[in-house]
Amino acid sequence: MSQSISSTNFDHAAALIACARGDRNALRQLYEQEASQLIGVAMKILQRRDLADEVVQDAFVQIWHKAATFDPKRGSGRGWIFSVVRYRALNTLRKTAREVAVDDEMLLSKQPDTATDLLDRLSRATEAEALKRCLEQLETPKKQSILLAYVNGYSHPQIAAQLQAPLGTVKAWIRRGLLALRECLP
Repeated sequence: MSQSISSTNFDHAAALIACARGDRNALRQLYEQEASQLIGVAMKILQRRDLADEVVQDAFVQIWHKAATFDPKRGSGRGWIFSVVRYRALNTLRKTAREVAVDDEMLLSKQPDTATDLLDRLSRATEAEALKRCLEQLETPKKQSILLAYVNGYSHPQIAAQLQAPLGTVKAWIRRGLLALRECLP
């Protein structure tokens, strides 16, 4: 049984570089070091253990295949690994959100939706359309910053790294973008 190295002493970047060279032991070490934390991240997003486990497993396959794309100049190895899991979890969430959970009782029920239910759905669709229209009016950096923050759950430093922009600039983009959205939305 191997001993786990504390997260502060583990060199994630070196392990990713070793994975890129085909070192399976490095991937195993990454898994042993971070799997439980990564499952926690996926669980927070998905709220389902089965999906979280699947996401983390798929993420490690992706990490193995894409380790060569990791660039230590653009961010930490640990951050890169966590972003792979976060992206996969969010993609899974989007896919499962499109699936409609239907139980047998609902299938057997032939009652039409009430007028209130239909109005609620129409209202949500109208609000979503208005938000999309307002987002499209924003300048690209503001729109990207807001989407990374509120859809992907990125922190301001992560957005700055992703967009290769100063942290203060990213914060200003988000603040100004939200103000513009507030003015645009009814």
